[in-house]
Amino acid sequence: MGVVGVVLPNLWHVVMVLLGSQAQADREECSENPIFELGKEKVTRLHFYFHDIAGGDNPTAVRVAEAPTTNQSSTMFGSLMMVGDPLTEGPEITSKLVGRAQGLYGSAGQKEPALIMALSYVFTDAKFNGSTFNIVGRKPYTKRARELSIVGGNRVVPVCSWDCTG
Repeated sequence: MGVVGVVLPNLWHVVMVLLGSQAQADREECSENPIFELGKEKVTRLHFYFHDIAGGDNPTAVRVAEAPTTNQSSTMFGSLMMVGDPLTEGPEITSKLVGRAQGLYGSAGQKEPALIMALSYVFTDAKFNGSTFNIVGRKPYTKRARELSIVGGNRVVPVCSWDCTG
């Protein structure tokens, strides 16, 4: 995978561009097959809302571990949350569900509030049904602009059959 950006207020705007050595290797391997031709690289823009609900009757994020001192910490340092957060088309939780963010995050900042996150975004709607991307990184949640790295994922429509002989 190559260059990708994620901006994380409550609205996640994702821009994915396939660049780099793996995409080039796939292109070279499949170009030997006259039946299979790769098209131009595409930019996909996804707009969705991420809802992380840590309390109430139906939480989507639950604490699964904590350090003995977590509850005395102003940053909740040492807490670990497991999540299955809804991704919706609009800002309301009742808006159309387009997927789920599944994974975990933990409070890693002793002085500054910051999370370490490892999440898979699993899409369930229309042409992206079954597609995923995976993010990992540090999220200082008091900052207005935050970025996390996309480290992998898949698209349901294969770019190459991996057996490029037919």
